[in-house]
Amino acid sequence: MSKVNRQDILSILDGYDKDNITIATLGSHTALHILKGAKKEGFRTAVVCEKGREVPYQRFNVADEYIIVDKFKDIVNEDVQQKLRDMNSIVVPHGSFVAYAGLDNVEDKFYVPMFGNRDVLRWEAERDLERKLITESGIRMPFKYENPSDIDRAVMVKFPGARGGRGYFVASSPEEFDSKIDSMLKRKWISEEDIAKAHIEEYVSGCNYCIHYFYSALKDEVEILGMDSRYESNIDGICRIPAKDQLEVGLDPSYVVTGNHPVVMRESLLPQAFEIGDNLVKTAKKLVKPGMNGPFCLQSLCTDNLEIVVFEMSARTDGGTNTFMDGSPYSYLLFGEPMSMGRRISREIKNGISEDKLDILIT
Repeated sequence: MSKVNRQDILSILDGYDKDNITIATLGSHTALHILKGAKKEGFRTAVVCEKGREVPYQRFNVADEYIIVDKFKDIVNEDVQQKLRDMNSIVVPHGSFVAYAGLDNVEDKFYVPMFGNRDVLRWEAERDLERKLITESGIRMPFKYENPSDIDRAVMVKFPGARGGRGYFVASSPEEFDSKIDSMLKRKWISEEDIAKAHIEEYVSGCNYCIHYFYSALKDEVEILGMDSRYESNIDGICRIPAKDQLEVGLDPSYVVTGNHPVVMRESLLPQAFEIGDNLVKTAKKLVKPGMNGPFCLQSLCTDNLEIVVFEMSARTDGGTNTFMDGSPYSYLLFGEPMSMGRRISREIKNGISEDKLDILIT
């Protein structure tokens, strides 16, 4: 099947009533502040929800329109797409949207205008493409092992897609790798097909900083809007157990993201944070045009020699942006008013409409 043609999307966008744009998204992940931010910028809002999961959006009163579906993946059904187009919708993608709708469907079947660059979502999902984009930007990443038999030190093992850390594990030898793979299979956290796709990289010890960027195509400028760190289960729970008791407990560490908390980075590290964001944007413009249009996140570790090492990328708004629904210290410095990532997206869309440049923001 051929991919969605950008000219077809622009043709649909051209037929929209630009004075009555609706900002829409899937009811999960970061939908609350995407929709609240859109309302703050004067847009109507719509949410596509699985039956029974609309309650948060009703209780927090962030959506004007509800499209209720049996399964999230039904957002790609033609009747749902038509409802979205009839509302002059621009869809804001997030991690759950990509995971539930399916990347192939987003690329091949979803004929609704989306904010940002839908082509870059593939570069997030496939580890080799992600590594190519980051390393060609001159950004330090953990060393990658090509084969489990080569493991000679502590490594982190990951699997494809937006899993929120589920199935990740640490191993220090080929034997430990095999043992933990068996454990993951029994838990059904991975499948047999996932094993060949296991991504093995050196374990970098450092503090976790997820840096939330926004690239404004209208201004050709990279902004840092916020930072967070993750709560991960059950590794955070294990760390609360005294060291002398940890071995006796016999728990296998897991890294499932269950929440996030806001952080700020020491000010002397900010030039490095801006540099890696700028470099990624420049490289993305060459490798996957038009590049990192809108929000993206670099998930990093800062070592004790103050080097920022990037281990993952989100090529759309990341779950950690929920930590600054009313703004962060960094967004305050930029805007002097409450500015969530969701509101920043809608501010860009509003500016695109007023400047008659909406087409450069949409795919």
